[in-house]
Amino acid sequence: MYNKMWHETQEALNSLLDKESQMIEPQRNQVSIFQMLATYYIKYVQIFRNLENVYDQIVHPQKRRLIRKILDGVMGRILELKNEMVELELTEFHYFDDILQDLNLAPQQLDIPIPKYFLKEKMEVIKGREKILAQILADIGLDVTDTKYHIKGIPLEEAVKVIQIAERARQGRLRATFMKQIFLQEYRAKQARILGERIADVGAAALRIQKVWRGFHQNKKTEREREEEMIFLGMSPPPLFSEVSATVIQAEKVTRLRDEVQIKHEEDYREALVTIKDDLKLVEGPDIKENLQEQIRRWFIECRNLTGTFPDYPKEEEGGSAIIFSNKTPQQVIDDIIANQEEEEKNKKKKKEKKPKKAKKDKGKKETKEKNKEEDEGWKMSPSVFLHTMEEGNNVYKDMWKNKDESWNFPQDYDPELIKEEKRKELESEIRVQVDELMRQELKNLKLAVNREKELPVKTGKKGGKTKKKEKKGKKGEKGKKDKDLTADRTIESLYKELVEEGLLIQSLKVNLSDYIGEYSYLGTTLRQESREPMPSLLDVRQLIALYGILPLGSAAVHEKAPLVKSLLLAGPSGVGKKMLVHAICTETGANLFNLSATNIAGKYPGKNGLQMMLHVVFKVAQQLQPSVIWIGDTEKTFYKKVPNSERMIEPKRLKKQLPKILKLLKPDDRILIVGTTQRPFDAELQSFCKVYQKIILIPRPDYASRYGKYPSPLPMVGN
Repeated sequence: MYNKMWHETQEALNSLLDKESQMIEPQRNQVSIFQMLATYYIKYVQIFRNLENVYDQIVHPQKRRLIRKILDGVMGRILELKNEMVELELTEFHYFDDILQDLNLAPQQLDIPIPKYFLKEKMEVIKGREKILAQILADIGLDVTDTKYHIKGIPLEEAVKVIQIAERARQGRLRATFMKQIFLQEYRAKQARILGERIADVGAAALRIQKVWRGFHQNKKTEREREEEMIFLGMSPPPLFSEVSATVIQAEKVTRLRDEVQIKHEEDYREALVTIKDDLKLVEGPDIKENLQEQIRRWFIECRNLTGTFPDYPKEEEGGSAIIFSNKTPQQVIDDIIANQEEEEKNKKKKKEKKPKKAKKDKGKKETKEKNKEEDEGWKMSPSVFLHTMEEGNNVYKDMWKNKDESWNFPQDYDPELIKEEKRKELESEIRVQVDELMRQELKNLKLAVNREKELPVKTGKKGGKTKKKEKKGKKGEKGKKDKDLTADRTIESLYKELVEEGLLIQSLKVNLSDYIGEYSYLGTTLRQESREPMPSLLDVRQLIALYGILPLGSAAVHEKAPLVKSLLLAGPSGVGKKMLVHAICTETGANLFNLSATNIAGKYPGKNGLQMMLHVVFKVAQQLQPSVIWIGDTEKTFYKKVPNSERMIEPKRLKKQLPKILKLLKPDDRILIVGTTQRPFDAELQSFCKVYQKIILIPRPDYASRYGKYPSPLPMVGN
């Protein structure tokens, strides 16, 4: 089933890549440009959803490697298209109602799926890190797992009054129960005396029994009908609502078994990579060596016959003999040699001719012409980094897996023939290095014996001095770098422990992004057509958090090449889930969470040197234990226009000058995201505030649809 799903997804991807390759002409109509970008974006999201599912479920190790490569490419392309739409519309939120209708898709299918391999492939590392963190917190005496309740104190007189009321109520209930029992006892005795005087009537007794039974039966029926009505209205949960069904249990069991098979096949594949290579080295290694030597000797003789001299052997840095014989026949090699000689002769003639000097005035004219051309030309999509990766993966799929007969491989274990092809190339390149050394010496001997060419002595005078100087400079540079490392003599474990003890590295809560429940805004496109900017929906927020926060942090390949987002700002009123989203980013990617809020760093690492040391330790640990999230809560305090008198003691603006410098130092290799949360962004200096945060996401209060989605029962809706 998953193989079939993969083949269908590859077909969809192939047609999409063909459409993108055909799009060359620039366009000018902004509406049609957005429609095109949005269509590509939605289709790539569907492909991403299918590929993620396929990668998680397929157990064939060689297929999984190819799918992973294509999956990373699709993720990166989605981020590129999102960036194009943002630059086109100058907004982070987009609405695709008409396109979704054309493609027959529901709005929920726009949700960005989070690949399960983000956590699955490093689960042991995450568990080990959590265990160490819990141990450090336990040693300090801070147990984060215990929930803390904020209890409001009340005066003693009021507390006594509350206890008295409760006690009097308890005594009243007991007395009422006691009096009821006495009354019932007296009533039964009275009835027994009256009935004892009468003559027993069988018909009357039967009628009484029937009355009791019918009453009991009708009461039960009424209760059952009332429960069914409440379930139908959605005011009560259905029976066995909280119990897990047998189907779900079976599905979980199958998933666990599939994971075990994946791990086993992966281990077998890695062992096979070593054993098959060793076998090839023993069996085919000598033949490969002889063939390479014969091929190179033939090249020597043919070059000698054609040019009259032996050729120069390519250097090891250039690739050795591989650059001569890479996918070429002997005749093509001979043609290349003749063509190179002709080019050298032409170059010599051109050097003799003097080139006329160009006037400087022409440069200014050219620049203005180029600017005018750019203005005349319409919009053109910026070049993609990930298209080449997807095309490569797609071509490998077509050549290798599309029409491959796998009837022999029912368990979906590794294919030994594919490993042999791959390792044969590796073995050939390793043997070629050894052969090149031998053949270089053989070529020298041939030149001395046949051509009587004398080797010129290599001059090592000034150049050697220069290299020595460079080496010295390099050493000095290295010393400088070591001096900058303020904690060179300390281990990462000790720095990690120090940050936990200081409360700068905290344990993130286990919250998934799917727990942030919210509906799609169905009026977005309609409001925009009336020139009214709609309030973003919670589904849009969830989508942006996945795109800008989770996907780049989870995949190193995507983070390196995709449009780089170093910092996010989550702005919104209190209680809308800003902190929850920060914890969700950490949960979904297995990231460390550093808390650099103004109130948290107050009094820690005092002074200028202390601040420098704190930031150095935080970012050193964050880089070593990637991915990492650096959270700055109430970040407007760091950029206050005017610090309130009540907060001057905590020095809230300590990080103001340091944050821009830190952002410049972050490279694409560093999977570190700075996330700020604020509910009062207007208290900050907007210029410096907006320079630090690349993406500002508004977190709105939930609308009616989102509240209804979270509380499906009509009862809570009354309060809302």
